[in-house]
Amino acid sequence: MSCDDDPELIEPRRDEGLALERLEPYLREQLPVTDGEFTLRQFRGGHANLTYLVRFGDTEYVLRRPPLGPLAPGSHDMQREFRVLSKLYRHFPLAPRSHLYCADESILGAPFQIMDRRHGIVIRNRMPAMEADGPELRHRIGEMMVDVLASLHGVDRDAAGLGALGHPAGFVERQLQGWSGRWQAAAHENNAEMAKLIAWLERRRPATRHVSLLHNDYKLDNMLVEPRDPAIPVAVLDWDMCTSGDALMDLGYLLNQWVEPDDDPAWIEWAAMPTWQPGFARREEVIERYCKRSGFDVDDIQWYYAFSVMKFAVIIQQIYIRYRRGQTVDERFARYDVRAASFVSKGCRIAEI
Repeated sequence: MSCDDDPELIEPRRDEGLALERLEPYLREQLPVTDGEFTLRQFRGGHANLTYLVRFGDTEYVLRRPPLGPLAPGSHDMQREFRVLSKLYRHFPLAPRSHLYCADESILGAPFQIMDRRHGIVIRNRMPAMEADGPELRHRIGEMMVDVLASLHGVDRDAAGLGALGHPAGFVERQLQGWSGRWQAAAHENNAEMAKLIAWLERRRPATRHVSLLHNDYKLDNMLVEPRDPAIPVAVLDWDMCTSGDALMDLGYLLNQWVEPDDDPAWIEWAAMPTWQPGFARREEVIERYCKRSGFDVDDIQWYYAFSVMKFAVIIQQIYIRYRRGQTVDERFARYDVRAASFVSKGCRIAEI
């Protein structure tokens, strides 16, 4: 498939175009191969970082930069993504290699990084139409996702040159304190269920048993897979939040996205994966397979699952409070308080409180 036929590629959106007169000469000086005509297209997917295909003749790269507008401190960290991807590819082949980080905002108006392009398809909240789709394929896709996560968590951080990334000591405690504080800052009224959930999380907070590299946004639509056999992974994407910490944080995050057909419809609607369709494993099977593949103790996994749901509720509430305070006028956010409350209830259900 040529880039012109790729449904994921579009002409850059009007407000997301790049200053090509500055970008092209800069890249020709900095990248390893820049022979041939320069072209640029935008990837249509994604909801945060802006991603573009850069071509010099037949050589392809991917450019990633933060979204437009003000950013929370530490978010959309292109330097962190470059730091990880310039090293990790040698030890985790599904990580594309990053070639360049540019902190000079005179080029594009924001920092950016350039990495190798991988060819594959993205599966979002529904399976794509394909002849091979069915329970057997979906089961294999689910197994593949768990195996890839276990493989990432098995990377030797020191051997990969990433031993100094992040601060794993006290990681779980800082995460719980940080997200609890964000809830207090975004809450517009008292929520007794959230108070119970946070108290349960504080009371039951586990000691970290397994420190690993954390992707921190590991789900199916952050992967590329083979078009003819989507159970074969091509790449894991979106590494700008990668750090070192408690491995089960990634698994808990994945479980929050891993919905089942008898789950609450709101959970299914908000999930980023089609795991409610026949063939995908149940969450209990996901936990069991991860345990076998990683060799890690997962006895406390319900805590990490409940924490990830609490964190998701906070993110939704933060969007709602911006709407309530008039910082955004998008009417889609008018009922996000109800959405946030539904995930608080989900967290309480997981915690059995």
